[in-house]
Amino acid sequence: MKVALFEKPHQLKVTHKDLRKLNEDEVLVKVTACGVCGTDLHIVEGSSRSSPPVVLGHEYGGIITDVGNEPNGFAPGDHVAVDPNIACGTCFYCRRGDVHLCKNLRALGVDIDGGMAEFCIVPSSQLYRLPSTLTLEQAAFIEPLSCAVHGIDRAQIRAGDTVVILGGGTVGLLMLQLATISGASRVIVVEPVEWKRGIATRIGAFEVLDPTVVKVFECIMDLTGEGADVVIECAGRPETTSLSLTLARRGGTVEWFGVCPLGATVQVEPNSVYFKELTIVGSYVNPHTFDRSIALIAANKISFRDFVIDKFPLDRVHEALKSLAEGKTIKSLIVPTL
Repeated sequence: MKVALFEKPHQLKVTHKDLRKLNEDEVLVKVTACGVCGTDLHIVEGSSRSSPPVVLGHEYGGIITDVGNEPNGFAPGDHVAVDPNIACGTCFYCRRGDVHLCKNLRALGVDIDGGMAEFCIVPSSQLYRLPSTLTLEQAAFIEPLSCAVHGIDRAQIRAGDTVVILGGGTVGLLMLQLATISGASRVIVVEPVEWKRGIATRIGAFEVLDPTVVKVFECIMDLTGEGADVVIECAGRPETTSLSLTLARRGGTVEWFGVCPLGATVQVEPNSVYFKELTIVGSYVNPHTFDRSIALIAANKISFRDFVIDKFPLDRVHEALKSLAEGKTIKSLIVPTL
């Protein structure tokens, strides 16, 4: 089968790899669409951990074509989405219920061969059957949405809150919709790219700010009076991470969702955090949020209709990565059948 194999930093190649025999609890999935995300970019650049050589791709779904002897109720022909994160179940964090913090966490597409391939072998425990109303293209958005759902849980938005989202990429646009569903009365998006601001406006942002033109702090204070109840940083940049602390009201919550480069630091004034009684939270992957994400899409609570989505065959995986890195698309999808 054809795969996109990551060998070491700056070396990702399209090649052929033989399929091994299925274990009892595994299934073979014909990949129909695999999303490219910032983590993939960081892995290829060498700034995010992985276990090469490995087939990349952790946002994907497809159709089961074969099963082992114990497939846990799955059968050939089932349409499925794949949760890539595999916890050990026995470490300190797993036994506390914090499976996403597992000390031995492994992920398909990071440590184990993933979805940038024509086929992928997946433990049946990582599969979620899709309702007939969901397209296989939508399946590629379930993993990032599941991470965003966990982020919304951590942000603890209350009915009537004002929410500021820094960054209008894939995650920022998902957060915008989730914050609205959660009862936010106003969601303000800060995004420098004009066409991304247009998408945010069309899907319900109360206000969209261009940080290259306006002074964001002054604008947020003018719009809110005291600052936002919740600020969610989705850009993964030190400068926006620092900015997020200034935009929250006293007693507000700041969530750092975007992934800053390893080793990046920001200056924090402890007295300001103390005086404003800020709550600062992080958000890491997607513990037990896949089912909810599928339900949200199936109920048309989350829309991708206005997203700019570019599709690439496996042979053009480098173009897909470049398009995302240069901010030319909301989501690059690898579609092996193209």
